[in-house]
Amino acid sequence: MIVYTYSEARQKLASLLEQAVKEGEVKIKRKDGRTFVIKPEAVEGSPLDVEGIDLGITTDEIVQFIQEGRRVYEPTGKTD
Repeated sequence: MIVYTYSEARQKLASLLEQAVKEGEVKIKRKDGRTFVIKPEAVEGSPLDVEGIDLGITTDEIVQFIQEGRRVYEPTGKTD
């Protein structure tokens, strides 16, 4: 792992952040000897967060499909 000085980190912040994403973390060392670690924050999201796809159908068509499906599967009230 590369350790950057504070001055280097200031000059190369964008590439330093990209390196943190690739390697998991980056260290920055100050003149007084203290060391800091920069690492990307864990992405929190739902596993249900998925990108939609364009099916090429309109909202009206979707509503029509739902209505047709409800007509087919409506309970008749009959019991056997």
